[in-house]
Formats: sequence, C-alpha cells, structure tokens
Amino acid sequence: MIKLDSQLENINNYLRGKKWLSENETVETVEKPGEGNMNFTLRCRTSKNRSFILKQSRDFVEKFPQVPAPAERVLTEAEFYETIKNDSNLSRRTPTIFKLDKENHIIMMEDLGESSDYSFLYQEGKTLSETELKEIMHFIADLHANFTTETCSNIIQNKEMRKLNHEHIFQFPFSKNNGMNLDDVLPGLAEVGEDVQNNEALKKALKELGDLYLSDGKHLLHGDYFPGSWLKTKSGLKIIDPEFCFFGPKEFEIGVCMAHLYLAQQPHVFIQKAMDFYKDRSPFDDMLMMKFMAVEMLRRILGLAQLPINHTLEERKALIERGVMMLTKY
Repeated sequence: MIKLDSQLENINNYLRGKKWLSENETVETVEKPGEGNMNFTLRCRTSKNRSFILKQSRDFVEKFPQVPAPAERVLTEAEFYETIKNDSNLSRRTPTIFKLDKENHIIMMEDLGESSDYSFLYQEGKTLSETELKEIMHFIADLHANFTTETCSNIIQNKEMRKLNHEHIFQFPFSKNNGMNLDDVLPGLAEVGEDVQNNEALKKALKELGDLYLSDGKHLLHGDYFPGSWLKTKSGLKIIDPEFCFFGPKEFEIGVCMAHLYLAQQPHVFIQKAMDFYKDRSPFDDMLMMKFMAVEMLRRILGLAQLPINHTLEERKALIERGVMMLTKY
C-alpha cells in the first residue's frame, strides 16, 4: 500500500500515476488544512491555479498512532457523500469527492478554502448565531428524516468504526487502570474519575446504551456531529468528516450535538432552540437523547478525546455528577 507523505516529489509521482493531474499540471505546494484527528490530510495547490484535498486513512488514528483504527474509513466517508449527493440541501453543505483510490484508501476531494472549524466555541464568550444554530440542526434533522432504511437501498453499517467509537465512548473512560492519568488533564480530576469508575449502576446503564449504539437502527447518522466537524467557510457552514456514519438511533446524534453545546457553554435558551429547530423537522425520544448526551459529556471529560474547554475542577465535577444521575436515576 502507498503511504502518502508531504514530499512534493512523492505527491506528484502518486497523482501522475493515478492520472489525477491534467497535462503539464504539477503540485507546487502542500500544507496541512486543519487539526484533524483521524486521518492524514493535505491541501495541494497546483500550477494550474487549483487546489484540492488529499485524505488517506491508515490502520491507526493519525493523532494517536498507538490507537488502531479501520484503515478503510475514508471509503465509508466517500460512501456517505455518494448517498446524499442528490439531496441538494445536504450536498451543498458537504465537499465533493473528485477521485477515489480504494486500494490505498485515498480520496481527492473539494478544497473548501481557508476555513476554521467551530472548536472556537469552547473558548469563553464564543457563541453560535441563531442562523448557524438553525443550519446545524436542520442539516441533521434532514439527514435523519430523508435517509432511512426505508428510503435507501445501500445501508451503511460501518461496524468496525462503531466498535472503535464504542470503546472510547462507553468503555475506556470508565475502566480502571486504562493508563490515562486524569491529573495530567487537571489536578484533582483523577479522584473524580475513580468515583465514576467504581459506580456499578453506571456501568449497567452504559452497557445498555452501548449495546443500543452497536445495534443497527433506522436513520443515517453523520456519526461524529460536534464542532470539530462543522466548518466556517467563506461560502457558509459546511459539514465534514462523516467517517463514523452508520444507520442507527438519531437520539445518539442529537445527544452528542447537545453535549457539545453544553460543554461549549452556549446559552441555555440556545440549547432549547437547537432541540426545537430539530423537532420542527422530526420528533425524537427526549429521555434517550439526554442519556446519550450525558455519556458524551462524561467521556469528553474523563476520556482520551479531550476538548479545549476551560471548566474548573468543580464545574467538571458538577457536570459529571449530573450526567451520572441522568444515567442511573431515570
């Protein structure tokens, strides 16, 4: 298998070999387009005054090479884009796939230009506009409503990626001796985490929710719908990185999204509006959504996939206690 790197000669040799460049076209510069976690990505600019993104998935997580991951995940991402391409409301908010190299797990895709993801929301005082919030919620509402097991001939299961996600959402953060020292994240957090790891009622609730996540469901989900997958571009909001997509419970997707609005300390009235915007298009089970929301908040505070949040130890402890109560008392 070819392994992409950032050497211009290697990039040009690969692209010429695939006939993905036009006659006399050469890649002149490459750069990292953003702070992605999962894959190797490059923005390529050519002598023909065009740019595109190359993305390759490997058998490990790019940011955490010690974590194995399904090597074919960008093929699933391409499958997601192919599935929704005829829905103009969705496809206009996602990048176009130009070329696909299945053997080497590489895609050439549209460059959405200089942009930033919405991770800035975790900074104090940063908020979404109501227009952005509506766009974010209507995208997933339309995705869930329009792409179901009843309307789609190709049902994406993505079981290996689900197994990976399941481990890091429902297991790793709650396992004793997982090798992670939470005091390195924030002094005092390890003691809080230990209390959670000793909660048997919580483990039972996590098992039930985790089994539901792993079971096949009715609605096509993006699978990782949080600020890191939302792009702010010159042409508006774009949605990227659906490599965790699958047909499952829509409450999981909404719960993850709501958890990040809470972690980003968005105004409570906005969080209620977010749910209302979604319900304008499609109903959901509020209690199930809140349980998935609680798990996502817990795993982001106690797990490997940390966020750039500024919460104090007491604030994190309060969120954890609320999440545990939501999962074990209802």
